[in-house]
Amino acid sequence: MNAELIAVGTELLLGQIINTNARYLSERLAELGINVYFHTVAGDNRVRLLNTLAVASDRVDLVITTGGLGPTGDDLTKETLAEYLNLPLEIVPAELERLKELFLRRRLPWVDNNAKQAAFLKGSFILKNDRGTAPGLAFKHQGKAYILLPGPPREMEHMFYTYAIPWLQENLLPPNTAGLHSKVLKFLGISESKLAESLEDILAAQQEVTIAPLAKTGGEIHLRLTTKAVSQQDFLAKIQPALAEIKKQVGKYLVAEDEESPSQALGELLKEKGLTVSTAESCTGGLLSASLTSVPGSSSYYLGSVIAYSNEMKNKMLAIPQALIEEKGAVSAEVASLLAGNIRTLTGSSIGLGITGVAGPDGGTPDKPVGLVYIALSSAEFTWCQGYNFLGDRHTIRLRSVNTALNLVRKFLHEEHEQ
Repeated sequence: MNAELIAVGTELLLGQIINTNARYLSERLAELGINVYFHTVAGDNRVRLLNTLAVASDRVDLVITTGGLGPTGDDLTKETLAEYLNLPLEIVPAELERLKELFLRRRLPWVDNNAKQAAFLKGSFILKNDRGTAPGLAFKHQGKAYILLPGPPREMEHMFYTYAIPWLQENLLPPNTAGLHSKVLKFLGISESKLAESLEDILAAQQEVTIAPLAKTGGEIHLRLTTKAVSQQDFLAKIQPALAEIKKQVGKYLVAEDEESPSQALGELLKEKGLTVSTAESCTGGLLSASLTSVPGSSSYYLGSVIAYSNEMKNKMLAIPQALIEEKGAVSAEVASLLAGNIRTLTGSSIGLGITGVAGPDGGTPDKPVGLVYIALSSAEFTWCQGYNFLGDRHTIRLRSVNTALNLVRKFLHEEHEQ
């Protein structure tokens, strides 16, 4: 089965919003075994949308639209589809009552234009909107299928996953349809080129299972394993040989898998070992603490942070001697090491992390250029510090600093650290 996605909205054509719906739907449809052949964007114009629907209906089996289901005059997706199919829209009394009750419950004023959201093609399967007002619909006509979804991603994703997918499986897809499944491996501490070189034989031998590396901002490298399978169990069996070999070759750099973030994986490891961590940040300005605390339940292992951006705060808050700052500079191994050790002492954590550097774009010197960052880890046994020269803009340098610090803790917990 082949599909086309049509995003409706002039704001998309103007670049005022990004079409994230296309990405979400493409991923979900691939998992169902439905090929997405075209992405199209149409403005809020009846004639152009009419032409777009005609072209899509001619070349694919399934047409999915997002947007244009609201109550205003430029919400015309249902009306245009009805015109294209030469079928009338009819008010469904039960839906009209549901809408009126919803507006009353939310203390919103009711105007007659809202009634158009309760109009459907006769025989449509109504897709409930649990997170908004405008329902969607699924409809089959003369060998073609149409699914109309709302534009707001929060509404669209829930509606598609909860109601449209079951409709597709029941009405269009034969049993045991092979869908596209993927597994993502996430690495830190290794470059994309080095990863590809280490897996050269595996990448060259890939056939049924596709293996693709992808460099992410901040030094994180993803490896995506993809193949068609009739179930998750079938998928895991198919990728197992390649997965085992990848972990054998570069497993020491593997930090997380699939939806798990490096911070989540590190948090699980800290909880498992019963250890705590605290941070002292200069150039990252709280980005490291934000990463660690983005994980629910992180209070069980993360104790706190001091963001000591100025030299005065380094001295007052974390007792970094002014004389040391003047002698070695705020961006130095000595200052980073004291940041890590003093925050550990201050908070009573098992591990202290200290970061200081030149994130740019200004502030660099020949001796300490933009991108120079010192990251230190302090434990009860020792303090270890390393200087890095990161490339990229300010955001990239800060993000690489955070990921490197997370990976440093991971290596320490796995006893891979250097002393």
